[in-house]
Amino acid sequence: MYLLRFDMRAPAFGATTTELYAAALEMATYAETRGALMAIACEHHTMDDGYLPSPMVLATALAARTTTLQIMTAVLVLPLYDPVRLAEDMVVLDIISGGRVSHVCAVGYRPEEYEHLGVDFHRRGKIADEILPVLLRAKAGEAFEHGGRRIHVTPPAVTPGGPRIAWGGGSAAAAKRAGRFGLDFFAQGGGPSLADVYAEAARSNGHQPGSCFIPSIDTATTVFVAHDVDKAWEEVGPHLLHDVVSYSSINEGNTHTASISTAKTVDDLRAENRTHRILTVDEAVAMIQSGNPLSMQPLVGGLPPEIAWRYLKVVTDDVMPRLG
Repeated sequence: MYLLRFDMRAPAFGATTTELYAAALEMATYAETRGALMAIACEHHTMDDGYLPSPMVLATALAARTTTLQIMTAVLVLPLYDPVRLAEDMVVLDIISGGRVSHVCAVGYRPEEYEHLGVDFHRRGKIADEILPVLLRAKAGEAFEHGGRRIHVTPPAVTPGGPRIAWGGGSAAAAKRAGRFGLDFFAQGGGPSLADVYAEAARSNGHQPGSCFIPSIDTATTVFVAHDVDKAWEEVGPHLLHDVVSYSSINEGNTHTASISTAKTVDDLRAENRTHRILTVDEAVAMIQSGNPLSMQPLVGGLPPEIAWRYLKVVTDDVMPRLG
């Protein structure tokens, strides 16, 4: 009924990283028996607020602390990884989790991250095309040769064929890459026309199109639920705004990606009532009943855990019982 997304931002005015990471694990453990569908670990590098740089590590910790919760890394910036080592990490995580972890890969868009890890940003598409097939064969446990190397990832994954991988992005190139390699496509926006681009690329490369998720730019990607919405905006609003301002600062001129807002004040963000929303219990129930799970980011912008827990429990204690 709801998703938990963790990007682990820790701006100076919020909670410490130690508090936030501990809270993320506790929240996932608590929420998995109270209606949570999935926990999502994100990836960025070199961010001043400490945005999560290692989603595979957090996903492993989440898997070790839970037993039934689905977990996703989204996205892994694939050209920044060695595909064979990544396949090994994915397989071990698949074993630890009992097959509960899936992954969304993409090429990313920040030159700073490529410089940080010593990879040519301008070749990111070509690098992805070179290493994606290696990753797919390796995580499946296939023994093969590539570039003069003998490759065989062991032990075998719990999931037949290895853990599930989808492709992400908000461009025609991303849609074509997903279709060409027979992967599901999880867009970050880009408009409904990308679905046709994806389907055509899949069929022309001998694949049946898989799942294709393309959110509207008006999708509510960070949701809180409160009994007193005005008070919630006073408490949570500055942290929501940090998330918005930080994200827009690395997406200048981007008008097609879901979750991006150009709001500069808490009042402006509230008035937009678009990507970052604080709902009443009735509104949250209605959203779920309409087929849209709540996309929650409970520790958004370094929100102190003692505050974050109160709002998470509004969902678990007041929203979920209304859904039967």
